[in-house]
Amino acid sequence: MKITIFLLLSCLAFILSCGPKPAQEEEKAFMLSDTMMHRIHLDSVVMQPVRSELTLVGKVMADENRVIKVYPLVGGNVEDVKVELGDYVHKGQTLASIRSGEVADIERQSIQARSDLLLAEKNLRVAQDLFETKLTSQREVVAAQKEVEKAQAESNRVEEVSKIYGIGKTSIYTVKAPIDGYVIEKNVNRGTQLRSDNAGNLFTIGQISEVWVLANVNESDIGRVRMGMEASIQTLSYPDELFKGQVDKIYTVLDPGTKAMTVRIRLNNKAMKLRPEMHATVTLRYEDGGKLATVPAGSVIFDQSKHYVMVFRGRSDIDTREVNVLKTIGDVAYIKTGLKPGERVISKNQLLVYDAIND
Repeated sequence: MKITIFLLLSCLAFILSCGPKPAQEEEKAFMLSDTMMHRIHLDSVVMQPVRSELTLVGKVMADENRVIKVYPLVGGNVEDVKVELGDYVHKGQTLASIRSGEVADIERQSIQARSDLLLAEKNLRVAQDLFETKLTSQREVVAAQKEVEKAQAESNRVEEVSKIYGIGKTSIYTVKAPIDGYVIEKNVNRGTQLRSDNAGNLFTIGQISEVWVLANVNESDIGRVRMGMEASIQTLSYPDELFKGQVDKIYTVLDPGTKAMTVRIRLNNKAMKLRPEMHATVTLRYEDGGKLATVPAGSVIFDQSKHYVMVFRGRSDIDTREVNVLKTIGDVAYIKTGLKPGERVISKNQLLVYDAIND
């Protein structure tokens, strides 16, 4: 009886084991939708020279070759100032007016010189007439001729002085703009008393369609600086905008106080955004030697103390790849291991894809 029951159970187990098994649902593969395909951006892995950067503190300056300081040629009382700091002026435009005793004296000298010349010419004609009638000698005519020449020379001298000073028929001396440009310095106001021996400039006129950025290089970094280095300049006024230029001059003399060397970057400033005396942060980039795979810095994901990128091979073939990042310079990440040149990575909205695949 026991043997019979055992055989029946064995047959039942055999029949059940041979029967059809329940179907298991296959996992569906991840695939980017059309909407996501339009939202992401792909970039290729590119081999580039490894670069480093120096960050320097600098200042925007007007091009010294396009700047003219305006000095007073006479002393006196400043009666009027026509411009303000930052105004744009044209060549020959009046900047200020000065009532000057020196100008009045020059005008007096001019009147006296013209009068003396007229008198000398009259005396010469009289001497010539008397010589023709044998009433005077040749010596008198020669002497009169010399007096005319002397008076003419004095008249010419005073006239040239008047032209230099820009003097008219009054005692007013007019300060005029020597070039087109902006008033970048103003050291005079209405009512200012100017001494004749004043050594200070009244105005500085500069053209700032091109400007300089002067930056200080620490003594320990001097060996890294070269002519023609690419430079990026950022200012407090435009924090989201980078101004591009190159090092075009290295001042070989160090500042005795700071022990720093100055470098100059020339920038196009047609938009007039950069103004003299602005503070600037200067970034210089230089090559370290060798090449590495690079990707946009924005494509790298940092999660759980590791770096990843999303390698794209197709809409349903996306790989979460761990990479070893050497460093990030600007918008470029240098990858030591994990990527090969030519592979494509997702560089925009890659976090959405990362979360969808790995959650």
